[in-house]
Amino acid sequence: MKDFIIIGAGQAGLSMAYHLTQLKKDYIIVDANSETGAPWLKRWDSLKLFTPTQFNHLPGLDFPSKKGYYPDKYEVAAYLKSYVAKFKIPILFNQKITALKKEDDHFTLKRNSNMFKARNVVVATGPFHKPFTPSFHSKISEDIIQIHSEHYKNPEQLQEGDALVVGAGDSGVQILNEISNTKRQVYFSGDTNISSIPQEILGKTLWWWFKKIGFLSVSKFSFIGKKLSKGGQPIIGTDVKSLLKKENVICVGRTLGANNKELHFEKGNYKSIKNIIWATGFKPNFEWIDGVTLNDDKYPKNYRGVSDIEGLYFLGLPWLYTRGSATLGGVKKDAKFLSDYIEKLEEEPTYNMILKKQFA
Repeated sequence: MKDFIIIGAGQAGLSMAYHLTQLKKDYIIVDANSETGAPWLKRWDSLKLFTPTQFNHLPGLDFPSKKGYYPDKYEVAAYLKSYVAKFKIPILFNQKITALKKEDDHFTLKRNSNMFKARNVVVATGPFHKPFTPSFHSKISEDIIQIHSEHYKNPEQLQEGDALVVGAGDSGVQILNEISNTKRQVYFSGDTNISSIPQEILGKTLWWWFKKIGFLSVSKFSFIGKKLSKGGQPIIGTDVKSLLKKENVICVGRTLGANNKELHFEKGNYKSIKNIIWATGFKPNFEWIDGVTLNDDKYPKNYRGVSDIEGLYFLGLPWLYTRGSATLGGVKKDAKFLSDYIEKLEEEPTYNMILKKQFA
């Protein structure tokens, strides 16, 4: 029986582990991957953070790069591994939790035939769980390579011939840009009206300006936060207009369906496509948690990570409290709030009544 079990050894789980260590709690992290930083290492080879070094620090250990530097995925994974080593964080790998349930005064966590027990649980599995691909992908010819962005590494995975990138988010735009540089013809399926912002403005990083105007600290409960959290996010660091004007990039609108080798789009049908990268995002999955209440976006209802199930907490969700809640450097503020909440709850057991109104 542990005081706490943290599910997930990413930046959210490690930030929470740091604070539980400071509180001298008996805890452990269980993680579905085989090593620290695995989710980062699985992403495409050329990936770099949008945030410079000074905005990537976890509590207690600064990111080891010069100010203004944009780390790649390998450097992020190395940083997380050094974090685990420095604070001697206990992690059990290859432990995918399939069921979580509150029983009397404790929780049971199941993995196949194994079971863990804890008085409290912090779910820090992040926002990305189930890769989403349109159902008609099964109607596409097996001769066409299909890769979800989760498994895309580099253009060498593709066969000769035209490629299609579906999705207008950061991943889709970055992958489209990379593949277009191979000079092959690339079709783009997605919103062409997306806005983009450079990483630096007037000699200062974009994130410096975000912090200056308070964009990073505005809460989702404020008027501005409600607008920002519901609106689309601009693409950072890629000039989308210039990208879409390339001679070898063809915009085809939304993907409507498929029939073997013929793909149907708003702006016509095409048979020449040999490769498809689905940068169509992910769906959250918290259905394995017994009794959890989900909101309209299928994320657990909570107030700053405190759920309506006593002893169950969440960390690392998008807009858990601010825009930075799911980012490498932003998650530490939410972890500190939960740490302070847990500490006050021990001093005054009725302290949780302060948050009860948030679940009414």
